[in-house]
Amino acid sequence: MKKKLPSFFHIFFARSIGIELPEPQAHEPSHPSLPPALRAERFSFEGINCYVAGNGPPLLLVHSVNAAASAAEMRPIFEHYMATRTVFAIDLPGYGFSDRSDRAYTPRLMTHALHAVSRQIRQRFVDVPIDAAALSLGCEFLARAAVEDPSRWGRLALISPTGLDGRTSSRAPREGTRFSEAMHEFLSLPLWAKTLFGALTRPVVVRYFLQRSWGSKAIDETAWAYAVKTARQPGARFAPFYFLSGGLFSTDILNVYANLTQPVWLSHGTRGDFTDYQGASRFATSGNWHTTAFETGALPHFEKPTEFFASFDKFLKNYARSPLL
Repeated sequence: MKKKLPSFFHIFFARSIGIELPEPQAHEPSHPSLPPALRAERFSFEGINCYVAGNGPPLLLVHSVNAAASAAEMRPIFEHYMATRTVFAIDLPGYGFSDRSDRAYTPRLMTHALHAVSRQIRQRFVDVPIDAAALSLGCEFLARAAVEDPSRWGRLALISPTGLDGRTSSRAPREGTRFSEAMHEFLSLPLWAKTLFGALTRPVVVRYFLQRSWGSKAIDETAWAYAVKTARQPGARFAPFYFLSGGLFSTDILNVYANLTQPVWLSHGTRGDFTDYQGASRFATSGNWHTTAFETGALPHFEKPTEFFASFDKFLKNYARSPLL
């Protein structure tokens, strides 16, 4: 992608908000190596990293998308179910140990990654549908993959899913996004892109946004520490800049959710920034959708794991998925 040169306005803006413009660099700066997000075996394919541990039927975990995302966001679920399931946790493209190259990050790229990991899982579990749990924006990618290849996916747990806030329209073009090219070009200007992303992912800023997600200052400190580390890796800004530009939000997601045929468990919290699920009311009479609200923020699996796992287990027990044909 050709980078535009900064204009006088861009330079003036950067200085006005206190950004010190660095000298252009030919290469990404080096950073300390990233430790694994989970205590598990890692394997890679097609530039995608995946963790795996445990024994039993497959369960895939899909993290959210933000400035400092990774499979670490799914740690409590991974550690709980590895005693009874073979648990897989993907690092989506642009995050964790997956490829973080400078390219277009889109819902289609993320959905392709889930199709790719499902093929890997199917090599180990030929005739077993894949149960999956996703968080926030990751729910949109999981839902799209499940609609496109319904026989491969089993029961779906959507934790604090995006696209159900009551403002999303069902009259949107297929695979449209909220991408703003002007915003992306602005964020990606070489003159300040690294400095700007560094400012957005300072430890105090990461803590601030986690507190907004939790709806409380009592965040998980291990999750915070890993988020800070993963945001310091080479190429860490590329996917988040598409996220901030709206390029990873699908405008047709209500229609995607409506086309799910698998049993769906929607769980969410009642405090913090992610509490509006008015759009879920359209699925209230659907036989395959089931909802649980927790008195938590957007990550109930961290805050109230006992209640979360009891509800998830009940869903898995009560709503079976037939084996693949």
